[in-house]
Amino acid sequence: MNTKIVIKPHEYYDSVRLMQTAEMIRRDEGVEETILIMATDSNKRLLDVAGLLTDEVGRARPDDLIIAIVAADEDIVEVAMRKAEQLLKERAVSSAQLTYRTMDSALAAVPDSNLALISVPGEYAAAEARRALERGLNVMVFSDNVPLDEEVSLKQLARERGALLMGPDCGTAIINGVGLGFANVVRRGPVGIVGASGTGIQEITVLIDSQGVGISHAIGTGGRDLSPAVGGLTMLDGLELLGADPATEVIVLTSKPPDPQVSRTVLQAAAQCGKPVVVNFLGGDPRLVADTGATPAATLADAAGEAVRLVTGQAPDLMLQAAEIERLAAEEAGRFGPQQKYIRGLFSGGTLCYEAMLILKDNLGNIYSNIPLQPELRLNDAWTSYQHTLVDLGEDEFTQGRAHPMIDSTLRVQRLLNEAQDPELAVLLLDIVLGYGAHDDPAGSLAQAIKQAKTKASEAGRHLAVIASVCGTAQDPQNLDQQQQTLRDVGVTVMASNAQASQLATGIIEKINPTTHHNLSRSP
Repeated sequence: MNTKIVIKPHEYYDSVRLMQTAEMIRRDEGVEETILIMATDSNKRLLDVAGLLTDEVGRARPDDLIIAIVAADEDIVEVAMRKAEQLLKERAVSSAQLTYRTMDSALAAVPDSNLALISVPGEYAAAEARRALERGLNVMVFSDNVPLDEEVSLKQLARERGALLMGPDCGTAIINGVGLGFANVVRRGPVGIVGASGTGIQEITVLIDSQGVGISHAIGTGGRDLSPAVGGLTMLDGLELLGADPATEVIVLTSKPPDPQVSRTVLQAAAQCGKPVVVNFLGGDPRLVADTGATPAATLADAAGEAVRLVTGQAPDLMLQAAEIERLAAEEAGRFGPQQKYIRGLFSGGTLCYEAMLILKDNLGNIYSNIPLQPELRLNDAWTSYQHTLVDLGEDEFTQGRAHPMIDSTLRVQRLLNEAQDPELAVLLLDIVLGYGAHDDPAGSLAQAIKQAKTKASEAGRHLAVIASVCGTAQDPQNLDQQQQTLRDVGVTVMASNAQASQLATGIIEKINPTTHHNLSRSP
C-alpha cells in the first residue's frame, strides 16, 4: 500500500463538504482509504489510530486541512490526491458568491441576514455561535463536541437576546421552507416541528408530505437539549415561536425519552401554547402526554399521522393494516431454514434505530446494540453482532476519521456482507435516508451488496429477507420512487415507514421462531 498526506495551511472547509469529497474519492478503484479533516487535536488522534500521524501532521494548526490517501500503488494515490484537490476547488468556486472570510464581512454583504449556521470544529463552535448571537442572529450549530456548559450558556444568551439557538449537534432544520443540514424537500404547510433528533424530524416531515400536508418550520434542538443540565431550553423556545407563528396550526414534538422533570416542564408549556400538540417521546408514557391535553404518538409515523389528522380532520392511510403485515410475514416465514432466527439492523439514523428497537423488544425480548435501550444490552464489540442486534452506524466508533453512513455506504456494505454469512440470520433491516447532504444514490450504493448477500445465502440453502424503509420525497435530489425501485429490483421488501418495516421484521421472526420471544439469555 502507498500513502500520501498533504497539509493545506489555513484552508478551512466544513465537515459535510469534507465528508462528501472523501466519500467520492473512496469509491475509486484501488483507493483503500481517504481522510479529509481539519487538523484539530481530536482529528489528530483519529489519524494516530489510523497510523497516519506524522511529525508534520502533529505540528499542523486546527485551521489547516489534512488530506490523507491510502491506495494500491503510487499512481493511484497521485490521481486520487489531484481529484480531491480539484473537487474541493470546484465546490469552492461554485459557492464563491456565498463565501466570506469572516462573519462580519458576510453581514456587511448581506445585512438583513437573521440566521447563522455554524459548522466549525467543536472547540471553536461556541465562540462563533456567541459572536453570531451578539450580532443579533438566530443560530444553528451543526458542530458537535461543544462542552455542555457552553451549550447551556449559549442557550441562556439566546433567550436573553430574543434569539433561537438550535444545537449544538443539530443536524436538521427547516426554516421558512429552507432545509439546513440534512433535510428533505417537503412542501410548505401548517405543521411545525420541534425535535431533538435529526432523522426523527426527517421521518416525520416526509410522511406528512406524503399525505399532501406541509411543514411551516422544523426546529432542531440538539440531542442534549432535554437533559437535566440544559432543561429543554430550545424545545421550550421552539414551542413558543411556533405557538406565535400564524402559519403553524399544529405542533409536533419529537425526541428520545427526556429527563422526567424536563418532560413535565415541556408538556406544561405545550398545554399552554394555544395550539394542538402531538408528542412523540419514543418509549415514553403516553398517559403523561394525554393528561396534559396533548396527543401522544408511539412512533414517528404515528406522530405524522396524528398531525395530518388534526390538520385535515381525517385519519391518513400511512400504515398497512395489521392483517396485511401478517400476510407478508407469513409469506416470508415459510422460506427459512431451521437455524435461521435473528434480525440484524444496520442503521444510518440513530433515532430510526432506537425506534426499531422499541418495536422489536416488545415481542422479541433482548435487542443488543451500540445504543442499547438498557445498559446490559450494550454490545461488547460494536463491530460484532450477537443474537438480535441493531446498530447505529452513525455513532462515533464507526465514523471516526470517515464520513457518516448517510454520506458514505462503505462500512454498511462491509457489515451487510459479513452479517449475511451468519447461518442464524433471517432478516436484515435497513433504513435509507434521502435529502440534502445525503449520498446521491444511497439505494444504488447498497444494491449490489444486497444482491450478492441474497445470492450467497441462496447458494448455502438459506433464505435472506431484506426489509427497508426509505425516508424521502419525490422532490429530493435522489427521488423517492427511484430509490424504492432500486431496492425492489434486488429483492428488498420496501415499507412506507421505519415503524412499518420494523413491525414486518418482528412479525417474520415471531412466525419462524416463536419460542425465542422474550429471550433472557446471557449478555454478549
